[in-house]
Amino acid sequence: MENTIDLLDALKYIDPASLDYKDWLSIGMGLKEAGYPASVWEDWSRQDQARFHSNECTRKWNGFRGSGNPITAGTIIQMARSRGWQPVRPGGRELGWDDVIDINGSDIPAVVDSHWVEEQEILEPETWQPAEELIRYLETLFTVDDNVGYVTRSFEKEGRHFPTRGCWDRTAGKLIQELSQCGGDVGKILGDYNPKAGAWIRFNPLDGEGAKDKNVTDYRYALLESDQLPIEKQNALIRELELPVAALVYSGGKSLHAIVRIEAGSYEEYRKRVDYLYRVCKRNGLEPDTQNGNPSRLSRMPGVVRNGHKQFLVDTNLGKASWNEWQEWIEDISDDLPNTENMAAAWNDLPDLAPPLIEGILRQGHKLLLAGPSKAGKSFALIELCCSIAEGRPWLGFPCAQGRVLYINLELDRASCLHRFRDVYEALGYPPKNLELIDVWNLRGRSIPMDKLAPKLIRRAMKKNYIAIVLDPIYKIITGDENSADQMARFCNNFDRVCTELGCAVIYCHHHSKGSQGGKRSMDRASGSGVFARDPDALLDLIELPVSEELRKQEINNAVGRTCTAALQSAGKLEEVSQDDLCTKDAALAACESVLSPGEYQDTLAAAEAARKAAEALTAWRIEGTLREFPKFPPVNLWFAFPVHRRDGSGVLGDIDPEKEESTWRRSAKKKTDRSKEKIDRLSSAFAWCDTSGSGEVSIAALIEHTGKNRNTIKNWVDQHPGFTRENGTVKRVSKLSN
Repeated sequence: MENTIDLLDALKYIDPASLDYKDWLSIGMGLKEAGYPASVWEDWSRQDQARFHSNECTRKWNGFRGSGNPITAGTIIQMARSRGWQPVRPGGRELGWDDVIDINGSDIPAVVDSHWVEEQEILEPETWQPAEELIRYLETLFTVDDNVGYVTRSFEKEGRHFPTRGCWDRTAGKLIQELSQCGGDVGKILGDYNPKAGAWIRFNPLDGEGAKDKNVTDYRYALLESDQLPIEKQNALIRELELPVAALVYSGGKSLHAIVRIEAGSYEEYRKRVDYLYRVCKRNGLEPDTQNGNPSRLSRMPGVVRNGHKQFLVDTNLGKASWNEWQEWIEDISDDLPNTENMAAAWNDLPDLAPPLIEGILRQGHKLLLAGPSKAGKSFALIELCCSIAEGRPWLGFPCAQGRVLYINLELDRASCLHRFRDVYEALGYPPKNLELIDVWNLRGRSIPMDKLAPKLIRRAMKKNYIAIVLDPIYKIITGDENSADQMARFCNNFDRVCTELGCAVIYCHHHSKGSQGGKRSMDRASGSGVFARDPDALLDLIELPVSEELRKQEINNAVGRTCTAALQSAGKLEEVSQDDLCTKDAALAACESVLSPGEYQDTLAAAEAARKAAEALTAWRIEGTLREFPKFPPVNLWFAFPVHRRDGSGVLGDIDPEKEESTWRRSAKKKTDRSKEKIDRLSSAFAWCDTSGSGEVSIAALIEHTGKNRNTIKNWVDQHPGFTRENGTVKRVSKLSN
């Protein structure tokens, strides 16, 4: 396992006894996502002897199936950091927030480092005006017509004080009016409370029928409470995070109660926003009490006393003015984008360009897309590229840098994939001197979407020093609709992550759209969104060239001629044969038969037959490039001689135009001509069958019986056929046409 972060060390700072059930499960999910075994979770959980049950971890572990937004190692790291852990990468460098092991969890921003936030003191009010405290709270959170829920009565159990159901029958306007006239005696209006327990209030308006979630009429606020840090640190973090706090109340105990503007339009939206709020706070060191998430939750009421401490209003209207403004600020301030650069400062100190991986096509650390139709041999071309990089040899005539390469096989079974590498090596004639520079990751049947594959790939490849990673093919790992520009942009961003994190090139292939491709630009042929053509630094596109019968015959003659020449040379009989005799396959074989021994000739005949079959199977291709870093190169013409591509050295493919799709009117005219020819052929055939006497005359009735067509159809056929005429129910041949 090649984790760049030691999660076992992080776990030492997290006491399982201090976690609720949800956080305990999150630890297990994070460990599994990071690739650790279930035994790590079980050994760590055993520290909490009060709740530990043997084999419970294993049962839960097997039920973790993953999700679109998985719990990752970042959750464990954040928990450990909030408890004082200082992660260090191998080599001694402290892990920063941007170094979290997972990528999928990076949507939750780190805005502040809680270890460096300066504490802000809270002072109890010197002049105590309980009614004024509560009035200010009500005026801040409610409208005059809102029903307010509150609790003053409590009961004690095992040394702790708990609230009763309370009241919800009065509006904020009514309460404010009565509190204004109570002479500072809050109990006179709300009922007396136990000064050891304090009192509570609900921060969202109710319908006057109850105090449950279903009775909430407006999802305006959520409660944020965190009691794991000192009060002064809580105060500082709430302010540093610019939380849209409507009211900040000291609970009279270990925590502040922040009433945060949520402004949700529905219960579902409320849950999502509260979850986002809690995750942002947790990510930034302010561990929230997640049990406070429901909208009807009770919070501490300002203007009362609790166990000798005042519950008071610390501040109102902190941070951003609304939820939307805060969320935009959070995401903008933590976008992890680099700072702008001034060109004058960089002009005389320009950074070095990345060295080429494929000369004239692709630099190291950049992206390449190979696009082409089915049967173009795209996978073989990518395997050829892997072999060329490992051996430091040219690929399709383009020089390659030498280095280590990873081929991610998403389509073939393991045996087929490995055999292909050997077949390609042998067909190219490369001695396998550097096989240790090629790694193959066989994922057929185990492939996962690219957004989940990317972090696993980065973790496994971190220490391998690859200069190229090849993914073949990408349709197996596409997330979303390939025709959607925004979804494909997000998909392709994962390739950027791999390039950036590993400093290597990412090379992948994709298929063409349906239909003829000859009339399209090379960058418009790939299937799906145009993002596929615009995103890579280099796009190489394969298009098939039609091979005429004449050219096919020529290639067969050349192939057989080369075979016969090699046989004659091997036998020392080449000088006994004229070069003109080697220009056609029949003449070459006849020349071999005349000078070779019977055994040599039979061997030559078998080799020539194999060469003929290989030439008959040849397909012709043209590769064009759309490049970002290099000038456009002239189209390269190739023969695909299974299992490898070879440049056309003779130039015979240079003048061939790719097949273009016919215009609509041409297709319609062709269909009409084909239908007319079919009618002529059917009439000629039927007439010949029925004219048993050879007189050149057949009755329309006989043709109807033979063809099964009606009289009008037969008449139309005759009228459209130049070789027949009709008269008085009889069809006559006027000229004999070939069938």
